[in-house]
Amino acid sequence: MARAQTNGTTQETSAELSAQIETLKADVAELTSTLADYGRARKDLLEHSAEESFDAAKQKGVETAEQARQQARDAYAGAEKTVRANPAASVGIAAGVGFLAGLLATRR
Repeated sequence: MARAQTNGTTQETSAELSAQIETLKADVAELTSTLADYGRARKDLLEHSAEESFDAAKQKGVETAEQARQQARDAYAGAEKTVRANPAASVGIAAGVGFLAGLLATRR
C-alpha cells in the first residue's frame, strides 16, 4: 500500500476508506435484516404447512375410526343375527371355547 506524499492526500484517502467502511457496515446491516425477514417468512410457511398436514391427518384418523366403528357394528349385528338363527349351536360353540380357554389357563 502506497502512502500519499502530502498530509492532505493521506487524510483524503483515510476519509474515503472510512466512507467505504460505513457503506459496507450499512450493506451488512441491510443484508442481515433481509435474511431475518426471509427466515421469518420461511418459518411462517413451514408452520402453515405443518398445520395443514396435521389437520389432514386428523381428518383421516376420524374417518378411519368411523369406518372401524361401522365395521364393528356390522360384525356385532351379524353375530347377533347368527345367534338368534341358531341358538343351540351358538351355546355349544360358546361352551367349547370356554372349555378350551379353561384348559389353556390351567396348563400354565
